[in-house]
Order: sequence, then C-alpha cells, then structure tokens
Amino acid sequence: MKCIYCNGTESRVVDSRPTDDGNAIRRRRECETCGRRFTTYEKVEAVPLLVIKKDGSRESFDTEKIRRSIIKSCEKRSVPISEIDKLVREIEMQAYNALDQEITSAHIGELVMDGLRKIDEVSYVRFASVYRQFRDIQTFMEELTRLLDERTKKEELDAKAHHADGAPSA
Repeated sequence: MKCIYCNGTESRVVDSRPTDDGNAIRRRRECETCGRRFTTYEKVEAVPLLVIKKDGSRESFDTEKIRRSIIKSCEKRSVPISEIDKLVREIEMQAYNALDQEITSAHIGELVMDGLRKIDEVSYVRFASVYRQFRDIQTFMEELTRLLDERTKKEELDAKAHHADGAPSA
C-alpha cells in the first residue's frame, strides 16, 4: 500500500476494524519510510454475475428471485424458511464459485431442482412442473416415475448398506 505522504511502499497495519455497515475493513497504517499514519479501506470486490435466459437475453443474478420461486413451490408444505434460505445460499455459492461471469437460467433451474428434491419431493414436483413446462399428464407422470425410481434405488442402497454393516436382516 503506497503512503499518501511520501509514496513509500512499505507500511504496517496498526489497527483494523469493520466499518459501521460491516461491508468493509478500516485499517490504520503507519508508513515504514516517513512514520506518518493513514487510513485505508478494504472490501470484497463484487464480480457481476449475469444470467443468460432462454431467449438469449441477460439480466443480473438475483437471489431474491430464486428465493421467491422456491417459496412458491413450498407453499402449504412443512419446509422451514431456514431450509429455503440455506438452499438459496448454496445455489448462490455454486453460481459465484463457478468463476464465470455468466450462468444460464437452465443451470440455475437444475440447481434449484436438485436442492428441492432433497428437501421436499412435492415442492420439487411443483417447481419442475413449471420450470420444465409440463404440457400434458404423460410428461408429468414420466417425471413422477423417475422420482419414484430414484427413491426406490436409494432405499435399496440404504438397505444393502445397513445389511452390510452387520445389522440383522428382517
């Protein structure tokens, strides 16, 4: 960090504390060359993330939009808001950790469906029916069948693992 008085490039931090809004760190520094003190602020660089929609248009990534759609899917279900918020945070982290500045709405939809499938199957089916635009009962039934097949396979694997652990079989 360059000293504002002598342009010296060596300084030491003598005090650090968060700003009132918590979005930055205020640092008091002392120049190793001239001994004078100055203040710097450090904050996380927000990299803009754009969503590429189905029609090719782009808009800013919006976690509130994702949250609202998940809440809508979970209406009248016993899904705690803490689980919804946790899922939204996970999706946001995955989107930003991809290190791309763009993500497709299709990828976001898949992330939401994967998360909802683990939380509540009915909410998952509700979201999938809108997201995948089920046009008829056959498409809806195919998705339900796929979901039931996944559940059966998971139960079979769990039963085998339980049996392999030396538990007596029923």
